[in-house]
Amino acid sequence: MTEPEVREAVAHWLKLLAADAELSPYLVGVGRDRLTAHLARSLTTAPGGTALLDGWGGLGWSEAQHRRALNYLARVWETRGESTAATPAASADQFWAAVEDRCPGLLPEREAPLVHAALDRLMTGADDRAGRLALLAVLGRAYRRYGLRPTHAATLQKALGASKGWERAWRLVQWAADRVGDGPAWWPVEVLDHDRAGDGLAILTVRPWRRLPFRPGQAVPVCTPRRPGRWRWFCPANAPRPDGSVELHVRAVPAGSVSASLVQEVRPGELLWLGPPVDTGLSLRDGDLLLVAGGTGLAPLRALVEQVAAAPDGRRVTLVVGARSVADLYDAIALDKLQCAHDWLTVVPTFSHDPLAEPGERGDALTVALDHLEQQEVYLCGPPAMLAGSRLRLLAAGVPAARIHLPERIPWR
Repeated sequence: MTEPEVREAVAHWLKLLAADAELSPYLVGVGRDRLTAHLARSLTTAPGGTALLDGWGGLGWSEAQHRRALNYLARVWETRGESTAATPAASADQFWAAVEDRCPGLLPEREAPLVHAALDRLMTGADDRAGRLALLAVLGRAYRRYGLRPTHAATLQKALGASKGWERAWRLVQWAADRVGDGPAWWPVEVLDHDRAGDGLAILTVRPWRRLPFRPGQAVPVCTPRRPGRWRWFCPANAPRPDGSVELHVRAVPAGSVSASLVQEVRPGELLWLGPPVDTGLSLRDGDLLLVAGGTGLAPLRALVEQVAAAPDGRRVTLVVGARSVADLYDAIALDKLQCAHDWLTVVPTFSHDPLAEPGERGDALTVALDHLEQQEVYLCGPPAMLAGSRLRLLAAGVPAARIHLPERIPWR
């Protein structure tokens, strides 16, 4: 289609959205001509992916509404003599129907939208390394879970209407399937609580529909219907609980990301998905512990504290928590409750940019932690700037390499 034809098709699509009672409120106050021109350029310069609607995530569309909008777009393309494969992406419903037609029973209908969105996202290559590995963790599990084989590649490719990027994406999925092990590809979870713990930071409590078999220190991929196909790693901030709930600490970086959506948009009652847990190098070892946390790196280390609390064995634990100032120290109430409940735990807050901090609490987290160094197992988790050079500093302080535990991106990278 020529650019004018694409623009005309987009205008027709927006008219269909405006006539839909469920979707039309999202167009109120939107400059239709400007939006038409923008979307037409997107289709002309970058066809072949759901990225057309990525920028609409801030509107708060659910996954069902996103699919509904794509179905309207597919209808417009079909009425103009274009094949479904020529649309930005076959909708999730069309994807499942095409797979079911050629391979009955291969994919459960309710799971197909997640497979569809993840495969489409992987083909676009729009994610960073961590995002791609999160995608591959869930897709590799899906490959094994649903008994996919190399012979299914052509069926899935045709159902997606995919050409560019498909072969590489399929090879990556097969590569991941050899490394992730067996089990569910994802766990649906309900958001029970959403607490804005600070500027650009939230603590989410979610409850899986079926128990998530994770261990403290592991990471899980997380996806929200507000960002279909995008998975990002987060570490649970708790040890397994009787009610199965999981606490996630999320900082919103950057704008438009999964983390930003979880902090700024997601509300209690919404649905999320958690992917398969993976080890990060932060599993609990024997002996006393020195835990050094920066930012939301507190999450997996607090989970280790809760693991010790569930089965006290006489060890001593020192948790050093770094923040720029007192105002930036989040989760302080939970930490205070833990310290009050357990005499083997010492919590040391540190402030790198607070001139009013006590002398023993002033400085970056690792510098203060070295003042508490004895013969412990040392765990660090935090932003890259905190971790950079930390291993060398600990080695120089006399900590044996075997006692230094830093997070790995993913063990099968």
